[in-house]
Amino acid sequence: MNSSSTSTDPARSFLSVDTARAAILDSLSPLCGWEKVAVRAALGRVLRTDVIAPYNVPSHDNSAMDGYAIRAADLDAGTDTALAVVGTAYAGRPFSGIVGAGQAVRIMTGASIPQGADTIVVQEVVRRSDDRVFVPAGQKKGQNLRRAGEDLAEGGVALAAGRRCGPAELGLIASLGIAEVDVYRPLRVAFFSTGDEIASIGRPLCPGEVYDSNRYTLFGALSRLGCDLIDMGVIPDRPDALEAAFRDASEAADVIITSGGVSVGEADFIREMMARMGEVAFWKLAIKPGRPMAFGRIRNAVLFGLPGNPVAVMVTYFQFVQDALLKLMGVTPLPPAQRFAVQAAFTLRKQPGRTEYLRGRLQRDGAACSVALAGAQGSGVLSSMSEADCFVVLPEDCLSVQPGDTVYVQPFHGLL
Repeated sequence: MNSSSTSTDPARSFLSVDTARAAILDSLSPLCGWEKVAVRAALGRVLRTDVIAPYNVPSHDNSAMDGYAIRAADLDAGTDTALAVVGTAYAGRPFSGIVGAGQAVRIMTGASIPQGADTIVVQEVVRRSDDRVFVPAGQKKGQNLRRAGEDLAEGGVALAAGRRCGPAELGLIASLGIAEVDVYRPLRVAFFSTGDEIASIGRPLCPGEVYDSNRYTLFGALSRLGCDLIDMGVIPDRPDALEAAFRDASEAADVIITSGGVSVGEADFIREMMARMGEVAFWKLAIKPGRPMAFGRIRNAVLFGLPGNPVAVMVTYFQFVQDALLKLMGVTPLPPAQRFAVQAAFTLRKQPGRTEYLRGRLQRDGAACSVALAGAQGSGVLSSMSEADCFVVLPEDCLSVQPGDTVYVQPFHGLL
């Protein structure tokens, strides 16, 4: 991948991806509202307070394997040791006696370690003959034991505040016997598309119209994030209609996301109206696709004004909006960006001074991994997003890409 160290490209005066992302995140704080919910209802929700272990996990020393509980002091260092089997310990039904000299207890995974025993020998390595078991040399004292509190110590933090609950977190909370947890309330997000050329699905298109896809991609992304959604439909390019939409959205939602109508000079009345209703910055970003973007507040709601082109909407949502929503939801720390290096399987010339997000498809040849472009790369070609499984991220100083060059990809499965 060829790069340049200097450039006179005017995009250099635009806001970089990193600068814009930092400006957005630095201006936001988690919401204050919260509620107590049952464990199952906490899936996808963000913990408001730490989950504290009320007791040790595991609560008792137990066996990590099926085998025999023995005393390491009984073992011969150089040859097999014969031990008398005096009982069996099951998970939930412990052996009630004491393991004495020369004795062993058959034990199952999860069973409490019998009094007197200090070592577990797995069943695969021993030889059993009636009530005697022959243990080979080479066993180590304390092997295959799980100590009380090894997973979680009583009074310790099992899950920190700010953790988003997935299946593993639900299981962990349940393993502590905790029935309810405190979580932040769901984020309320109002979203709508703007433009006289945008038509809702379900009616024939008039000349010059296109069907609205942006609300549906945003609906999918926001639903997977667990937000409470307010779909306000398509708003025409009229000052009165837009002002009413922003007023209603700001009264009902924590966040407003729009698509279309933020290009420079496209509709000056939008700037004037937003200036009256709140504080909104219109940015030109050093990015492709998705250069125009608005960010700020309308009354008490955070506003993201995204471009109108379908791919640009998805790029700007995933690069700027999603982490902002997670922060508002109370997630801390934010998940790290998933990005790794692969070989390019395409040729491209690029304008310096802007970060480009190409739609790519990963492919594997043995141990090697490469990425090819997924269809046409125009900002209105939504099929390229459907065919792709990653973004190919080309930095500002990149000039061109040749097959075999190292490029960085951002897999889609790491975005949600």
